[in-house]
Order: sequence, then structure tokens, then C-alpha cells
Amino acid sequence: MRILFWGTPEFAVPSLRALGEEGHEIVGVVTQPDRPAGRGRELRASAVKNEALGEGFPVLEPESARSDEFLEQIAGLGAELSIVVAYGQLLSLEALNAPSQGSLNLHASLLPALRGAAPINWSIVRGDTVTGVTVMRMVEQMDAGPILFQAEEPIAPEETASDLTMRLSEVGAEALVETLVLLEAGLIEEREQDDSNATYAPKVDRTTARIDWANGSVAVGNFILGMDAVPGAWTELEGQPVKLFRPEADPEVIAGAQPGTILKADGDGGLIVATAEGALRVSEVQPPGKRRMEASAWILGRGAMAGQRFE
Repeated sequence: MRILFWGTPEFAVPSLRALGEEGHEIVGVVTQPDRPAGRGRELRASAVKNEALGEGFPVLEPESARSDEFLEQIAGLGAELSIVVAYGQLLSLEALNAPSQGSLNLHASLLPALRGAAPINWSIVRGDTVTGVTVMRMVEQMDAGPILFQAEEPIAPEETASDLTMRLSEVGAEALVETLVLLEAGLIEEREQDDSNATYAPKVDRTTARIDWANGSVAVGNFILGMDAVPGAWTELEGQPVKLFRPEADPEVIAGAQPGTILKADGDGGLIVATAEGALRVSEVQPPGKRRMEASAWILGRGAMAGQRFE
């Protein structure tokens, strides 16, 4: 099948690779233009662009996927199907209908649950124990098209968004391959979503990722796991931002202290923080301007002391 692939981050790479390995003809790969990244703010190509160039696939990098010039360009590629995996722009109906068989999207949730930009993050924040991937036909409304294929996956205890993203990227690639096999065999029965059951997963950013210590230890722990590693859950200590990682909740502890108060900070016991209900042990931190490190090392370097309070 002649496929126009759309994707940008590392999550989309296994899907692109799998489609090529299955013998589909990749007539073009649409990805976001190079963006400034890192401390030096040097231009950096997307993970999908690097994979596409390595495989010799044609790469398209429109600033806007809605421009007339770009729409004319993809119309001339003769694609039978578009496959969209975390591309990063909303597509117009004209773009979706450019291939003769329309456009499919791989979404990292069991739709209609968690429509939106960050389903993996919010599935962990919500404390879900099961998630999965959905292959759906794209329509103008976000993540609302008919479902072609779904695969469930458990969320392991203390699994981070980073870990789950890597795992679902491989599960999603397998789901796409299976979907196309069934589609070509005429064995797919598309199923409309029930909009009344829809939930949403908005984009996460630094503002979203600030920790609210007024929640209980389980909720705060899930929040930290869900924001790992980007943007990273953060809080303030003495007016300075600190990112926290690898939490372990203990809801049975009666802290008896104001939420956010550091109950324990030593090189052996690590960092233990009071929440509104129970306490939270934090194993890794990232102080401002430094790399992620063991909490014990940060404490030994006088980064935190018992009695101080995260805000």
C-alpha cells in the first residue's frame, strides 16, 4: 500500500519502521520542521525525520499543514492512505481526504477515553491500571473518528509516563500493521465512538506539572509518575524550582505536618514529604541548573533539610 506517514517524536518511529518493514511503500514522511533544542538552542531534527532520512524516505516539513502549496504537494504523491502518529498539528479535511482511502491515526489510549494531546500522562495521573492504543479513522473533530482496532495494555505499578510511552510505541506499531492486514483483507468493521463516554487529556506543560501537596500521597505519587520525564513534576523549595522523580507513596503514614513539609532528609533514608494524606518518599530530584540525581546525593550536598517545606 502507498502510505503517506505523518509523525514527529520518538513515539512515532517504531510505527514508521514497522510499516516500511512490512513492505508498504512510504511515498512521503511529513514531520515538524527542525526546532531549537537544548541549552545551546541549536536546531534539531525530529526523531521521525532522522529515521526517514536513514531509510531514504522523502521528507516534508511544512510550517503549516494547511497551506495551499503543501496540500497541492501531498495531493500529487498518489498516496492510498495517510497514517498519522503524534504529528503535532491539526489536519484539515482536505488533507485527511487527500489519499484515496483517507487517513488513519494511532492514538495512545482506549478511545473514547482520553482524547487529546497527552493520553499517556493523564492515564497515569488518574491512577488507571489499564490503557492501550486505538487505530481510528480520522475526522475533523479531535480523536472522534470510528475505531478500527484496539489493543489493551496494563499499567504496571510505579510505571512512569516515559516507560509507558516507550512500551505503547511498540504496541502501537504492531496494532497498525495488524490493522492494515485486516483492512486489505476486508475484515475491518469500523465502530463509531460513544461521545457520551469521552474523557480528555489536554497537553501538559510546565504550568500543568506543578505539584499540589494538598492531595494525598497516592495522588501526588501518580502525578509525579505521570509527568516523568517531560515536562517533569516540580515544586519550589526556598523559592527555587525542584523536579521530583521516582515517588513511593505511603498512605498509611500519619504525617501530622503541613502538606509539603519535609519529614526526613538524610543520606540513608532519603527524602520523605508530608502530603494531605500520608507521606511520599522521593528517590530522585533535579535541582535548578543541574542534572537529575539521587535524592540522597542532593541531601548530602545540603540541598534539603527536614522541616523545610515544598510549596
